Amino acid sequence: MHNKTKRFMAVFSSASFLNDFGSDMIYPIWPLFVTSFLGANVAVLGLIDGIGYAVVSVSQAGSGYLSDRLRKRKVFIWTGYLLGSLSRVGYALSTIWQSLIPFRILDRFGKIRGAPRDAIVADISTRENRGRNFGLLRAMDHLGAACGVIVSILLLSYLGYRNLFLLASIPSLIGVLLILVFIKDRKTKEIYKRLSLKDLTLNLKLFLILSAVFALGSFSYSFLLVYAREFGFEEMFIPVLYLIFTAAASLMSLPFGKLADKLNRKLVLVLSYLFWGLTCVGFIYIESYTGVMLLFVLYGLHRAAIEPIQRTFVSELSPTEYRASMLGAFQMTIGLCALPASVIAGLLWVSFGKLAPFYFSLGLTILATALILFVKE
Repeated sequence: MHNKTKRFMAVFSSASFLNDFGSDMIYPIWPLFVTSFLGANVAVLGLIDGIGYAVVSVSQAGSGYLSDRLRKRKVFIWTGYLLGSLSRVGYALSTIWQSLIPFRILDRFGKIRGAPRDAIVADISTRENRGRNFGLLRAMDHLGAACGVIVSILLLSYLGYRNLFLLASIPSLIGVLLILVFIKDRKTKEIYKRLSLKDLTLNLKLFLILSAVFALGSFSYSFLLVYAREFGFEEMFIPVLYLIFTAAASLMSLPFGKLADKLNRKLVLVLSYLFWGLTCVGFIYIESYTGVMLLFVLYGLHRAAIEPIQRTFVSELSPTEYRASMLGAFQMTIGLCALPASVIAGLLWVSFGKLAPFYFSLGLTILATALILFVKE
């Protein structure tokens, strides 16, 4: 790999690690902070998180479009990390749940970094290492998340919510400095031309459709954690299950990215859908504690395979000059499907039992897998 590419990837992966390290120090305690510490009910928690999903979707698409139009990437990346850091300070200073809303919007708006960063990674990579590079990014994301959860579990009783949130703001600030000091925008004199549907290939349109189909059935991992709690796991053990799938995703993201480079993208994507399908089947039929724990490993393998490969696919199927726009549009599509996916899963769970969402998701997974066969790399 070229030295400049190695340096860029080292900086991006370090910044990603630091940001997820900080954000996932908050994840295990966020629901308790909102409901127990600030006194809000579960409906309010759902509202705050729902607003977050919507902001992520819009920010990803908007930043991708602006990044292509302005021919700048760096400013969106460091600004995104900075907003994430400032939001955690805001959480720490909040005394009523209503004041969390603007800071939650600020936090999720920090996702403006995603599409421009992925576009840089796609631009500096070749077909021979693009999967590896996206896999490395996701591996560091998940590793940071795992470390953040461990720190949260260990330090909450000593620091309390507010001090832990303030501590969580520091890693992302270091990430801001890394981007400002070590990353430079590529100079280009190309003039931006408006993107239209006719610029998208049939392959890209089909990939967006099948990804949306899969996303509608790929409900939040929160349902897996709730299932585990209802299965009989102690509440204090639930963060450990989160750690299990996060660690599996961290360990395997890079190997799956390399596998996609050596073999082909479709194979790894089908493998990721297979892992999710087996996870659904497992939750339907397995009735042992050990079996459920192994299912979280399987879910981690699914995340490890799907996340870098989706980015690789979109960046390679997109017109080069519109990469950030299309990566942002893709993330927006997935984000807009995430909310109804979890709403549908919740309704099915309440109306027909906790296994119903898994049957529904299994059906959509089979459909999405069949559609992959028609996509050409």
